[in-house]
Amino acid sequence: MSDAVCDSLWRATAPAGPELTPLTGSQDVSVVIVGGGFTGLSAALHLARLGVSVAVVEAQEIGFGGSGRNVGLANAGVWLEPDQLDQALGPEAGRVMYDALAAAPDYVYGLIDEYKIECEAVRHGTLHAGVGKAGLAQLQRRYEQMKKRGAPVELLGASEAQLRIGSSKFNSALFDPRAGTIQPLAYARGLAHAAIKEGAKLYDYSPVDSILPCENGWQVKTNQGEVRAEKVILATNAYSEHGVRVQARKFVPIFYSQLATKPLNSEQLAKILPNKEGVWDTCTVMSSFRMDKQGRLVFGGMGGEGRVLSNWATQRVTEIFPVLNKIEWDYCWTGKIAYSEDHLPHCQQLQQGLYSVAGYSGRGIGPGTIMGKELAEWFTDQRDSLSVPTTLLRNIPLRELKRMFYEVGAHTYHYGQKAHALE
Repeated sequence: MSDAVCDSLWRATAPAGPELTPLTGSQDVSVVIVGGGFTGLSAALHLARLGVSVAVVEAQEIGFGGSGRNVGLANAGVWLEPDQLDQALGPEAGRVMYDALAAAPDYVYGLIDEYKIECEAVRHGTLHAGVGKAGLAQLQRRYEQMKKRGAPVELLGASEAQLRIGSSKFNSALFDPRAGTIQPLAYARGLAHAAIKEGAKLYDYSPVDSILPCENGWQVKTNQGEVRAEKVILATNAYSEHGVRVQARKFVPIFYSQLATKPLNSEQLAKILPNKEGVWDTCTVMSSFRMDKQGRLVFGGMGGEGRVLSNWATQRVTEIFPVLNKIEWDYCWTGKIAYSEDHLPHCQQLQQGLYSVAGYSGRGIGPGTIMGKELAEWFTDQRDSLSVPTTLLRNIPLRELKRMFYEVGAHTYHYGQKAHALE
């Protein structure tokens, strides 16, 4: 599987984005944002709403990176267990981040309603599905920690989890009614339309050549133009090679691939995720599945190994859902996730007026939207600090070896599971 999006279900079914042009000539704004994904578009939208002149420069098309290749689970919180979050940041800072991101789905769906964004928004919750004793133990920990913090979650036993998922392969599930699913590229394009409506300037196919200090701020040069601003937000996450390569060394990029079936028949739809929750499991090499509006099952797994992953996905989906006795994949695509060392998002102030936001570890929809909003409020003195750490990150040592470790591990898992199934 390549990094191309030509076979992406999201790209095939999303409403059209705004008609943009590359940046040409020279202009001045208060804030320039590099990257047209969830964070950059949310920041542009909220800055424009606050009366700040803002421009977004995107190297490809809007939502080209992880935002347009996302699974589409609009979850609450971050990847870490709540107690681990407190250990990483301290109880006070941990609670600030937890509370801010716990409310992220409310804000995402609120924006969708406010701007009438057509993105297949379904808010029927998500299910974190337990596999094995370790998976059950993890969900029990998460349930207890989240309940202590006031989350309206439910820990489902085997029978209820299997009924809700439509499979006997899971022994439990943690249900979070705050969450839901969206068509992620459609959401990104909807944010772009909203940002333009509020007065933001957006430019596509404008890869950044350089970001240099200049009088009163920064000069961002693209292949055809330049824009000067007091502040710059680097919002490229795992796609930092597009003009801001130096930031790529702060995170480990992990490939995540997805495949979508042909639309299921009525019998299959009645059994598989009948309530249309989004699901991901507790396996170390995680997989996810959900339905789209047309009744396709969208299945994803860590890694980008092409035919090996496709073969494994076919075998795995058939095991999970025996009612699907023949799998026909209509679409397949791959994206990248940015993992920070502590698995938390960060906003780094690299220099005065130069900021970088990244490290969502696969949770980009809610945190990215909230971070864009908070940055706009921070820049306009409406808040004293952000909900995420603002420490300057070091380069990850042996980053390429770690990337290869994750990739080879996922490849070995998929190949081994397939081989085991054929024995």
